[in-house]
Formats: sequence, structure tokens, C-alpha cells
Amino acid sequence: MSLFFQVDQVTREFHPKISLGDKIASKLGARVETRSVKAVNNVSFQLEEGQTLGLVGESGCGKSTLGKLAAGILETSEGTVLLDQKPVMKDGKKTTTRIQTVFQDPFASLDPRMKVGEAVAEGPIANNLVSKADAIAYVKDWFARVGLDPDFTDRYPHQFSGGQRQRIAIARALAMQPDLLICDEPVASLDVSIQAQIINLFLQLRKDLNLTCLFISHDLSVVRHVSDRVAVMYLGKIVEEGETSAVFENPAHPYTKALLASVPKLVLDKDELVQFEAIEGEIPSPLSPPPGCYFAPRCPYVGEKCNQTNPPLETVGFERKAACFYIPADFEKANKQA
Repeated sequence: MSLFFQVDQVTREFHPKISLGDKIASKLGARVETRSVKAVNNVSFQLEEGQTLGLVGESGCGKSTLGKLAAGILETSEGTVLLDQKPVMKDGKKTTTRIQTVFQDPFASLDPRMKVGEAVAEGPIANNLVSKADAIAYVKDWFARVGLDPDFTDRYPHQFSGGQRQRIAIARALAMQPDLLICDEPVASLDVSIQAQIINLFLQLRKDLNLTCLFISHDLSVVRHVSDRVAVMYLGKIVEEGETSAVFENPAHPYTKALLASVPKLVLDKDELVQFEAIEGEIPSPLSPPPGCYFAPRCPYVGEKCNQTNPPLETVGFERKAACFYIPADFEKANKQA
């Protein structure tokens, strides 16, 4: 496999709008404090062709923002996003249709006034991937490939279940013949049984079409099932990245370790049926992140250096990176044995 997609030192900063009162106060000479939020802060990762990277982290960590930057929906404040060594955005506009996105809520991403067949055909026709004369047959073929009755193309979004709407959203994205598919929490709004169907569909389509994927989710079990590699985000930064099985079996970063421990597990041979350890403390405000390591206020391994310097993402093992000055001892031991 070859290097295909690259996110290089990307930052996205949001500036709050200044109120009318603050504008007047500023013109009168008063000092008006404005604070920005770095939703994504100096993030880098790479994807090889045909590979799936799972992106995980707590709500508000910047996963969806990073997905929109990767898709060319949002413009970066700093850094570059490259597909085949070419910028995904130029002068504020997306330069390619080879990257498509499947969003969390298919009902919100589909126009309720448009028949679903028209919604799927709109992009391919506009980009000359199919002629108007062949569009109906083209859309019906994609409906069949995602497990929908081809005769459903004349229906409206409200006439489908949540799982069916997500299949339509997948068909719409794939009808654009993308090389990179970004899935932003694609099963979070679905029932568990429907989640399994959509995940299996995703795995089959990825295999059939040789898709490269960025799979964003807060559900660790889903990410473990679908990803070749996994990246863990915390407060706008990637704190650990590596092969999926290695990260889940032997986490290097204390946050990854705590995140995995917080997943409820059935323990049938003990008095309690469910066992888990919630992560202590609150996520710091992105408006005023702590000095040094962002995870330091919640970390059981915190040292003096952690409160002064933000650790860089560095290689800590075989094809593994972590941003931590004090790697847990159990990781070091397991890594040496491996």
C-alpha cells in the first residue's frame, strides 16, 4: 500500500462573534476580551490506500470538526490536507469530489422535499459521472448494492426507517465514486440491531470497492471491529495512534487506558453484573485549556513536567505513537515482551 491521504499539522480555530455592546465598548476605548477555541490543534495523520482509520474520543474532543476538515467542508486555520499529494481545498473551495461523507443523522442530511432517487442522482449528474438518461438505472444499481429495493427511488425520506435512510445516505456518497469515505458517527442514531446491519454493509462495500476510510465514532467496540488503525483524540489533539488490536490490548496513553476501562463489561462470575471505571474529573474548557498536558488534571500518572509542557506525539513502540511523558509501566512491560 502507498501513502494516499495526509493531514499535516492541521489546526482549526473558531472565533466567537463580537456582540453589538462589545463593538460599541471597543470603539469607546474599552478593552474587550475575545477568546478563541482551537477545536483541532496541530493534528497530523496519514492513511494508506485501502486502509481504515478509526477516530475515537469523548464528545467535544474535535472528532467531527477534524472529519469536516479532512472532507474539505471546513477550511483549516493552519496546516494542509492532501489527497494524492494535492490540496483538498484551495482558496476556500473544495477541489475534489473523490472525498465523500456519511453523516450521523441521515434524516437531517436528506432534503425532505426531494425524492431519494433524485437526491442520489443529483451529484453524479452535476459532475458528469452519469447522464440524465442513464441516471435512473445508475441510482437503482446503487440502491441494490446497499440492500434497498430499487423501486424505492420514487419515495421521500420520511417514508423510510432510520436504517433505510442511512443506506440511502451511503448510496448517495458512493454514487459519487469516491476514493476516500469519511463516516461521521454513521450508526450512533440507529438501534443496535440496525447498527450491526449497517456495519456489515460498510465492511462489505469497503472490500468490494477498495475504499479508504476515516471512521469517526465514540463507540469503541464499533471502531475496534471496522478499523485497521485507531487514533485517540482529547481536547483537539491526537494523544495516541497505532494498530487497532495493539492499542486496544495494550494502550500506551493514560487517557486511552482510562477510556477503555470506562466501557461497561459483563462480569458473570462476580457479585456485580457490570464492571467499569468512569474517568474521574471534568474535561477542561477548550476556551481555557490547562497549561502543559491537557489530560494532566484527570491523569493518575501526572508528574511535575506534565503541568508545565504539552508532550509531543512521539513513537513509543512498534508503529505506535503517544503524547505522554510518563508512559504507564504496564505498557512498557508488555511492549518489551512483544
